[in-house]
Amino acid sequence: MSTPALPTRALPLLSLIVCVLLWHVASSRHMNLGLVTFQNVPQPLEVVHAAWDLFQSPKLQNHLGASLGRVASGFLVAAALGVGLGLAIGRFRWVRETLMPPLEVARPIPAVAWIPLSILMFPSSEGSMIFITFVGALFPILLNTIHGVHGVDPRLIASARSLGTRRWAIFARVILPAAAPSVLTGLSIGMGTCWFCLVTAEMISGQYGIGYYTWESYTVQNYANIIVGMLLIGFLGMGSSVLLHRAGQALMPWYRPGGRP
Repeated sequence: MSTPALPTRALPLLSLIVCVLLWHVASSRHMNLGLVTFQNVPQPLEVVHAAWDLFQSPKLQNHLGASLGRVASGFLVAAALGVGLGLAIGRFRWVRETLMPPLEVARPIPAVAWIPLSILMFPSSEGSMIFITFVGALFPILLNTIHGVHGVDPRLIASARSLGTRRWAIFARVILPAAAPSVLTGLSIGMGTCWFCLVTAEMISGQYGIGYYTWESYTVQNYANIIVGMLLIGFLGMGSSVLLHRAGQALMPWYRPGGRP
């Protein structure tokens, strides 16, 4: 028996309403749960007023422009390098044996740990923040691309060869389309880590940006603005991931969202 369409569509909205109601109850009653306390957490209505003030402020454009520009720059470079290296590493053994050892050493290093070195490496704080977003997005994209290439059915490659398809045509017409869903997954994860790393970098080195706005609100004890900044980061990250998925689906008409080719 199928679930009615209307309740299914209303379920995400209902879950958000429940979360806001729980937040309102906990903050309005200043609940103290032992390990977690809501005594200083602002109520939802205070956050709405703070968000309205920010949307009317000319600083909003500067904060959004700075963060979006840094994310776009770091993510595009990471996507180009991660997909390119991932395809080469996944396909050619000599590339894998040459590049994977140093990449595996660098991969476990958190992007936050790169911040002091990036400040020394780049003459401007802008360059260092873009580099941090690049590092955060690179490895999810790289590893998912490698796994996507490794997951290509060898029978597809053998069939293409039996039909006389040349090496680069096999790469472009067989391997890349088959690995594309995994590449899209890596891009989506990379976009999320890109925002996470950007906020951390902006808290340390930024003068504008959503992360800087959130940290500045904490230093001046404007707690409602902290939640406004957090929600902005969440909506921007969610929106960028949705756009990425829709673009991927448009470029992959042969692939169904359920994971079945």
